[in-house]
Amino acid sequence: MSTFSQPARRLPDRPDPATESEPGGADPRDRTTVRIAKGARDAKSGKAAKDTGDDGPKLGPTGRPVRHLPEPPPIDRHGPAQIVAMCNQKGGVGKTTSTINLGAALAEYGRRVLLVDFDPQGALSVGLGIQPHELDQTVYNVIMERSVDVEDVIRETRVERVDLLPSNIDLSAAEVQLVAEVGREHTLLRVLRPVIDRYDYVLVDCQPSLGLLTVNALTAADGVVIPLECEFFSLRGVALLIDTIEKVRERLNPKLDITGILATMFDPRTLHSKEVIARVVEAFGDTVFDTVINRTVRFPETTVAGEPITRWAPRSAGATAYRALAREVIAR
Repeated sequence: MSTFSQPARRLPDRPDPATESEPGGADPRDRTTVRIAKGARDAKSGKAAKDTGDDGPKLGPTGRPVRHLPEPPPIDRHGPAQIVAMCNQKGGVGKTTSTINLGAALAEYGRRVLLVDFDPQGALSVGLGIQPHELDQTVYNVIMERSVDVEDVIRETRVERVDLLPSNIDLSAAEVQLVAEVGREHTLLRVLRPVIDRYDYVLVDCQPSLGLLTVNALTAADGVVIPLECEFFSLRGVALLIDTIEKVRERLNPKLDITGILATMFDPRTLHSKEVIARVVEAFGDTVFDTVINRTVRFPETTVAGEPITRWAPRSAGATAYRALAREVIAR
């Protein structure tokens, strides 16, 4: 008989690694590996892997369980306002963007908001569609000229329930001129006192420095929001800022507290951003807001449009994030 006519030998079936079990029924594979592999298959097929009860609650970008805050209840009257300084001596971390969009989100929840542009660059005013160089009176005039009433300088914006106390380059002279003033650190508080009862929140956009203007904002404030870019060099300045906050609390404003640290410009695709957030949460714990602001091209677009993202792109991820931040600020 030809060898080709003999029946082929059948090799024994190889055990399927997905079903192979060790003696006793134990699964030899690590469960984490299985979940990673399953997540990769789900991502390839276009499905998002969902957390199950076995894995625990869903974690947010901060590495903590996502906590949903309901919409705040409506209020039947306004004031007195809580003054919040948006402060970080490092520039380009999203202070002005966060001031505008947090203010607009608070207004959506029925709160009356006054935005104070306390930066000589006037970026907050520009971001709300106002050209600083065309203004006859700004916060500088209110600070340095006793005859100027703050109510005459406050302007309405395109956003309902949001007003603006504008600024321009003239404010840079105030830091020098205030040095000789008695009680110079309390100047902004004196300016804001007549209108405190008209608003629920006053958000002060500080300049990127720890000079006299920033100290004025901290002296007037009830709380501080620290926008922190998810980048290593941003971490280095936080200790100096917190040291300044503690000195102001001890010497000028005992009620001053840190409302929260806001992670901005987060890129979920990079390990570096995740490492920065992990270090911030490790150092400051629950002081860090659950809300994280991702990088998006929408924010530069809103600056050109002169509107907050809640109006320019109301359904965008950025608008959703600032609404979540507003709920956290109200809850705190």
